[in-house]
Amino acid sequence: MALHAYNLRSTAMTAPTSLADRRDIPSWGLIAAMLLSFIAAEYPHAFSIDWVRAVPAVLALVALSVAIIIGRRTARPRLAAGAIAFLQMTLFTLLGVVLAYALAAKSGVLWDDRLAAADRMIGFNWPVILALLDKFPTAIWVLGLAYHSLTVQMIVVIVALSSRSKFDVLRTTVCAAILSGFVTILISGLTPAMGNLFDPSHYQHLWPSVAWLEQGLITGLRDGSRKVLDLTMLMGIVSFPSFHATLAAIFIWSFRAIPRLTVPGAAWAVLTILATPVFGGHYGADVIMGLILAPPAIIFAQRLTRRRPSPRPLTSALSALGPLDRQGRH
Repeated sequence: MALHAYNLRSTAMTAPTSLADRRDIPSWGLIAAMLLSFIAAEYPHAFSIDWVRAVPAVLALVALSVAIIIGRRTARPRLAAGAIAFLQMTLFTLLGVVLAYALAAKSGVLWDDRLAAADRMIGFNWPVILALLDKFPTAIWVLGLAYHSLTVQMIVVIVALSSRSKFDVLRTTVCAAILSGFVTILISGLTPAMGNLFDPSHYQHLWPSVAWLEQGLITGLRDGSRKVLDLTMLMGIVSFPSFHATLAAIFIWSFRAIPRLTVPGAAWAVLTILATPVFGGHYGADVIMGLILAPPAIIFAQRLTRRRPSPRPLTSALSALGPLDRQGRH
């Protein structure tokens, strides 16, 4: 009886190796949904791809796939988890940008007037804010570097979490990022905007915002003149809500799982959020809505990727017990 009880406990404690893979399925499902959405959004005026310039992206995807295989076959879960996260975020980025392009090509009236009015109601006076910021070139450099470092933040989060075997937090982070990004892109298709534009030539130190630099791209997508996708020059064109703000907020939550990075990581992300209106060319309403999206994305991602105990080990263990043994437990 004692031997059977020991076998039952030891068998029940053994989780199947495929459990971790199953918890990656929600993120893969979201990526598949984004692909289907892009195919539907671009029909019947399909984009074409510059396949020569797509080679670097294809090579990156192949390299990450190889890293996943190596990590699994050599029993290195940290390598496999990190490579899966990078592969998922790379695919999400590629599909997210081209989906935003396809939606922009079919979008209706621009929402800039409404978003600017919302900013005025909230109390944002951008000419005054920009003029004040222009007097502090050091602050401009700090905020500008923080804004343009979001990809670096993602790399730090993935490497730090995977190297410390924080697999649950890593899966939640990636799933929350993809989920919120997908929702953001779909909303932007209904609320297209050029962005909170300002002419940098009117200032001494301010940099051109991303929105200022993307005016020709958005115009070309809307009038149908931009049809070729260059995968080496993809640029985010979403104004409302701000995904920069959403992702930075998600990273603040992720950095909490890494004690040494909790404070500096949060400070880094907060600077990114503060810099988003100026260097991303976002309205204040964009940033506020982006921040609102982050908590529900994290909560929903936690539920999608949570560990679900499998009943199979317990069933297998019980089946190994004889009839008398099972009767003796009543």
